[in-house]
Amino acid sequence: MLNDRILSAISLPSDELQSVSVQELLAEFLSALNYGEIRSASPDSKGNWLVNAWVKQGILLCFRAGMMKDVSQGGFPFFDKHTIGLRPIELTDGIRIVPGGTAIRTGCFVAKGVICMPPSYINIGSYIDEGTMVDSHALVGTCAQIGKRVHLSAAAQIGGVLEPAGARPVIIEDDVMVGGNCGVYEGVIIRGRAVLGSGVILNGSTVVYDLVNERILRSTQDSPLEIPHNAVVIPGSRAIKSAFCREHGLSVSTPLIVKYRDEKTDARTALEDALR
Repeated sequence: MLNDRILSAISLPSDELQSVSVQELLAEFLSALNYGEIRSASPDSKGNWLVNAWVKQGILLCFRAGMMKDVSQGGFPFFDKHTIGLRPIELTDGIRIVPGGTAIRTGCFVAKGVICMPPSYINIGSYIDEGTMVDSHALVGTCAQIGKRVHLSAAAQIGGVLEPAGARPVIIEDDVMVGGNCGVYEGVIIRGRAVLGSGVILNGSTVVYDLVNERILRSTQDSPLEIPHNAVVIPGSRAIKSAFCREHGLSVSTPLIVKYRDEKTDARTALEDALR
């Protein structure tokens, strides 16, 4: 099994990582990531996301076993580990990469129908499903899991994670709209069909106020922050109660769920099939 072989190779001393057998193992591992045969996190039948820690350990092994190499292209100097260069892509892969500076690292699954606008960057271990658009200046971080028909708007930042190996990556489920300049970090889960308005920032310590259901959403020691299905989230603020803060009128930013998707929301966020 590939996972057993990766876990065995992790314990090898550094001077053995350049052996033909280890380099062939890493090539097989990266190919399995590129084709979506393995992934760093995957959903079970109940919609719970399970972290595949051995995959993240394998990615770290690629860094450890890599040798610095000149990978300069187009007159621009680039130097990186030889194991983690650019993902091999052909026309038959069905990925639309618009000219202008996009880079997709090897070890990523990028499905047919994905559109990458320039400049954008997709890092190793990430998984991007069919019909998703990665817009200009957007980042898909290490091991992030992006569903079908997601729109990552301009300058959206989807955080990555490698350490610790068991940490949950950011997960964006199907049909989510992520507005411009949003940031989603530290294992936050965005459930299907949610909408993040421009400028929403979510991380492991963010507190989200659901105005519709009059409840407060936050991460716990056992579970990450989850934005519910169909939730529409916008930036908001809440007052700080200390005397100093009241005196100076200070507040902190707080995302607010102001509604759940309806026909009006669907009309405003509808994806254009012609673009795909």
